[in-house]
Amino acid sequence: MSYLLDLKTVVDINSFTKNKAGVDKVGQIFDGWLEPLGFEVTVYQRELIGEHRLYCSPRKEGRRLLLLGHLDTVFPEGKFESFSEDEAWVYGPGVCDMKGGNIVALEALRRLKAAGLEIMNVDILFVSDEETGSDDSKLLTAKLAQAYDYCLVYEAAGVAGEVVTGRKGVGTFFIDITGVAKHAGNFYAEGVDANLEAALKLQKLVALTDLSKGTTVNVGKMEGGIGANTISPHAHLTFELRYKSTAERDRVLSAIDVIVATSYVEGTTAQLSGGIQRDVMMSSEASYGLVDDIERITGERLPTEERGGVSDANIVSSCGVITLDGLGPFGDGDHTVHERANKQSFEERIVLSEKLIGYFIENLGFKG
Repeated sequence: MSYLLDLKTVVDINSFTKNKAGVDKVGQIFDGWLEPLGFEVTVYQRELIGEHRLYCSPRKEGRRLLLLGHLDTVFPEGKFESFSEDEAWVYGPGVCDMKGGNIVALEALRRLKAAGLEIMNVDILFVSDEETGSDDSKLLTAKLAQAYDYCLVYEAAGVAGEVVTGRKGVGTFFIDITGVAKHAGNFYAEGVDANLEAALKLQKLVALTDLSKGTTVNVGKMEGGIGANTISPHAHLTFELRYKSTAERDRVLSAIDVIVATSYVEGTTAQLSGGIQRDVMMSSEASYGLVDDIERITGERLPTEERGGVSDANIVSSCGVITLDGLGPFGDGDHTVHERANKQSFEERIVLSEKLIGYFIENLGFKG
């Protein structure tokens, strides 16, 4: 498992999303590993965040496969940086989310190259800002995705080795409410209470939740007012929408517009901002068909799951690319100082990727 030394190399480099130097250093290390395998790197320069990197293999007529990962992690310098291991687990920022997944893809490609297989029609995209919502990279990812037939995403596997066929869509929104400030003792009736309007809108928003359909609306932050003796002239709501289907997305977005436009407290006004961050990745006949292909190629059952959390798989899937996520190692504790990944799952995922990518290269496509 010498590839765990490579994992240690990149985990020991802090690549917090806002640490441009660290993210770029990790990317440059992957350049040095992938170029000997026949990949040419295109670097998408960014001034304030890390560079996005696209690695392209030689082309031949046939279908094209994209391997997708990200270079950034969630902890700033000095918070959680060290790599460690014991008999069963490796520990550190990114061991499962998702430097570990990147290493799985790298090692599978190395083994294919060592076996004498020329890598072609397989490209790799590593972005630098996934952990903060891919605000910069999502347009690039969506544009590049148009050129591919399949995408494998190397976020962490499920506890039983599941791959991910679906992820909820997510949107973050803000409502700014304006009322009229008045002295609460002398001129109460002349005030227009923005806080009360916010409370009423909050109830309407939360009522849009439909757990039977996997739809949740959560008002995670509420602010407003000046003090106890003043009718509130302003209030602010921050809320999140998660959904499993485009029909639910459209239902809730339409209802949000009505809630924002309605003044439940006469005299208040409201303005909506924000929007959909990553659209839904819906399980489909095509994605399940790819799972069937993988089971046929490997001769083993491949369990599947849907997740409430999002990844860049949402972006690629929404472009019509047949996408599976969760090809990385199994781990847990991600986004905490307890992040870890299971050593055995690394080997299992490398073998799976080696078989899968090897089949793709030899056939320049899957049957499904």
